Amino acid sequence: MDQTELQEPILSDRVLISGTETPLTLTADGQLQCSDRSLTVEKEILGFYVEGSKIKIKAIVESGAGINCFGNRGAPVRKTFVFEPSSQDSLRLWSLKLQEYIDSLGRPKRLFIFVNPFGGKKSASKIFLDDVKPLLEDANVEYTLQETKYQLHAKEITQTLDLTKYDGIVCVSGDGILVEVVNGLLEREDWNDAIKMPLGVVPAGTGNGMIKSLLDSVGDPCTASNAILSVIRGHKRSLDIATILQGETRFFSVLMLAWGLVADIDIESERYRWMGSARIDFYAFQRIFNLRKYNGRIMFVPAPGYESHGEPSSQKGESIRKPNICNSSLEMPVKLQQGGYSGPNVDLENLNWRKIDGPFVSVWLHNVPWGGEDTMAAPNAEFSDGYLDLILIRDCPKFPLLTLMTELSNGGHVKSPHVLYLKVKAFILEPGPRADDLTKEGIIDADGEVLARGKGTYECNQKTLMTYDKLQITVDQGLATLFSPI
Repeated sequence: MDQTELQEPILSDRVLISGTETPLTLTADGQLQCSDRSLTVEKEILGFYVEGSKIKIKAIVESGAGINCFGNRGAPVRKTFVFEPSSQDSLRLWSLKLQEYIDSLGRPKRLFIFVNPFGGKKSASKIFLDDVKPLLEDANVEYTLQETKYQLHAKEITQTLDLTKYDGIVCVSGDGILVEVVNGLLEREDWNDAIKMPLGVVPAGTGNGMIKSLLDSVGDPCTASNAILSVIRGHKRSLDIATILQGETRFFSVLMLAWGLVADIDIESERYRWMGSARIDFYAFQRIFNLRKYNGRIMFVPAPGYESHGEPSSQKGESIRKPNICNSSLEMPVKLQQGGYSGPNVDLENLNWRKIDGPFVSVWLHNVPWGGEDTMAAPNAEFSDGYLDLILIRDCPKFPLLTLMTELSNGGHVKSPHVLYLKVKAFILEPGPRADDLTKEGIIDADGEVLARGKGTYECNQKTLMTYDKLQITVDQGLATLFSPI
């Protein structure tokens, strides 16, 4: 806690703290002050309760030397600050004014929480009990807890959930449950209102790219406690949603789409899941030293400032006109409820389309900076700028590629002369076969799941939502809402 100047008081009184009579003030700008130290209600005070003649403040403060009155400096820890007003009338007034100020911050009071016990290291339930639940209780936040039982369970629940009972939905998981929730909201008849529901993520999966991006934007470590504090404090920000369209089939993406090297590593390394997180690095070495290139073509509408990339394209995108058939789960397509979201209303035929022909080593689109806790895929990506960041590699010698891949942790790969990095408003992928073997095709990966598998690929007999063929991506700026640290 920092020393602050005395502000205009909402309430000021002499109270007992540890048996000593001390002046205590709640200022108009939300500082709870005693002596020369203070607690900031917005950042540090989670909640409070009355016990007898005392008020017990539940706070998250910085630890360290120099404790005085409320707390100290250093790493954030949970603390309880107790004070005793001078009378019952004063007790009631303090309770009233503290609650009024907390309520004025717009914090969530009721949450629906998904816990995915199968994701990552299968530690989500423990993370909820150890890191999430105590802070929610300190903040007096009511919640409904739902463990997911199978893939798409969260999506199914979200499609019929009574959203009027909640102020937000939180996913204690990796990015996969968030993707299911967004798709479930957008398949509802009331999608236009449903998608305004604030969404939060607590890292408990393999990737955790969304919450890493949110917390890193303010320099906070990617921890469960920092993530749930972002939810409790109630700050929000908008998030772009990408609609991936193939014929009448749609998938709503929040994170990324990959084809080529990144998709192959992400999906094919599943056969080495027994190795844990090391499987990614292990399989990346295999793929780099046995490098594949894929024939194909990409077309895109560049953001302002990127119009010089590629060549003019006579082929245009197809504008989305009606919400007829759509299933944004990785299953066979089904009919959407009438009125479900169909995609952004953009006149794609009259935009400035550009094209680049393959072969390609990797095509990677990103909505936010981090693809995982250790992968800053798109360092210039923004949450709601209306664009996707395209990271493209057409050709790269093996050893420079290996060096390039080691710089994914800090975003340095985009500075390589072998990488084309730009922003696009709309995108078309026409995937082709491997350049060295025309009988084998590739994998298209969306948000960490297989969107399409071509001939001769890993587990190519499994059903996927889309076929290994042309698909189109458009962006709806700021469509969804996230709980955010700022």
